[in-house]
Amino acid sequence: MAFHSILFETPEDGPPSGEVDQPEFFGDLNLDQFVHEATRGYDEYKLVPFFRTELTREDAIIFRHEVMRDLDNTNVFLSIQAFALAMRKMRASLEQAEKLYYRRQKEWWFHEAATQYSQAVRAFSAGLRDGRPASRGLHAFDAWLQSYIGSEVFTGLERDLEEVRTALAGVRYCIHINGNAITVLNYDGESDYSAYVLGIFERFKQGEVKDRSVAQKDYPEMNHVEAQILDFVAELHPQSFALLEGFRSRYAGYLDPTISAFDREIQFYLAYRSYIQPCRDAGLPFSYPTVSSSTKAVQCENTFDVVLAHKLCADKVAVVCNDMRLDGAERIFVVSGPNNGGKTTFARTFGQLHYLAKLGCPVPGRNSRLYLYDRLFAHFEREENTLDLRGKLQDDLMRMHGILQRATSGSIILMNEIFSSTTLADALFLCRRIIGEIVRLDALCVCVTFIEELATLGPQTVSMVSEINPDNPSARTFRVRRRLADGRAYAISVAEQYGLTYDRLKERLAS
Repeated sequence: MAFHSILFETPEDGPPSGEVDQPEFFGDLNLDQFVHEATRGYDEYKLVPFFRTELTREDAIIFRHEVMRDLDNTNVFLSIQAFALAMRKMRASLEQAEKLYYRRQKEWWFHEAATQYSQAVRAFSAGLRDGRPASRGLHAFDAWLQSYIGSEVFTGLERDLEEVRTALAGVRYCIHINGNAITVLNYDGESDYSAYVLGIFERFKQGEVKDRSVAQKDYPEMNHVEAQILDFVAELHPQSFALLEGFRSRYAGYLDPTISAFDREIQFYLAYRSYIQPCRDAGLPFSYPTVSSSTKAVQCENTFDVVLAHKLCADKVAVVCNDMRLDGAERIFVVSGPNNGGKTTFARTFGQLHYLAKLGCPVPGRNSRLYLYDRLFAHFEREENTLDLRGKLQDDLMRMHGILQRATSGSIILMNEIFSSTTLADALFLCRRIIGEIVRLDALCVCVTFIEELATLGPQTVSMVSEINPDNPSARTFRVRRRLADGRAYAISVAEQYGLTYDRLKERLAS
């Protein structure tokens, strides 16, 4: 059976060649933090390009969903973990072979690495058969692996490994030490002198005694005396050591590129599972989204910012979940409410959901239905840059103009508190023009704003409001609800903050 990749269903999907630039929106959505944390401890696999490469086909995403679901099968997951560990040990042996100085020792460590490789492949093949994976990816790799194990390339490797191992196991020799002189001889039935010495001391034993021996570290490096002895042994047994030398030259490229690629690519799944595991342990839900490039209906229940949740779960802090839904002609979430109430987090969550969906990963929340966008744009508030001699309003306008020039009907646009540096009237005028252009494009959008009038511009807009605790207007619930904005909760919150409520003013006037 043909096998291309465990990450990319077809050559058109990937893998990427070389490094992949970080998307522009990563910083605004904290996805740079996500990739950094998800790939921590996986440096040798160079996973960052995979986490920056978005899939563009629905079936390519489903392909990854199937593999992710297979990893929920304990037998499959454990066999993959064991294979990855064995391959790590194999690479460590190869690295050790390169570090060592003496030729014959390097040859032996190379043989050991090849042995670990052949055993890892055999064990993994058996583990996959026992696990019975259902995904197209693992099923195709299992079939390819069976073919590879039965090939002359692999059986020849195993045969030559055993030949070298048997030849070296049959080597016997004696060492005579006389002062500083060492003589190496062929074994000729001499008695084991170490057993003779132990036998002498055996008679002095008087029951069990406390073991006071000091553990000796077994360093892989040989000293010059050991290396010289080994050279003499090789002269006495030239055929056995010729096999070892020939093996290294004949199998220098024993590692099959398909297995090497699989070993690297499967780590993408393991790294993501490891990243979200603290959230799962805290009871937060994840789901495999239905992704469509033809319908823009969006839904996700009990969803959350995965980067924020990853930090909160590590600190044992509860995570607040929210729902989002766009139906029919609805395209734009207009999110309003008091500051520090979760509005920006809601916008980030919307972007993260769609990006993780394009990676083929399970997303935060339940019953998720997401849009397969072509490009994602984020315009989040930034501090004014005094070096470019542009004011904040001009910078906002230029950035937004650039986004609208590149956006299409298949794009997602996230806007967070833009035009906060100008007057309310001007901000309302500019936002109406921008939202009108987004409506004309028929793009999906989240607009975080202090201008509540934007939520009633037409059937394409949906009002979302970050709520406060009704019993304590200064306390944030971090829940963002689908309802009309009335401004009262925000006004009460601000008045409470600055001591301008009716009761506080009455107290102050009375005093």
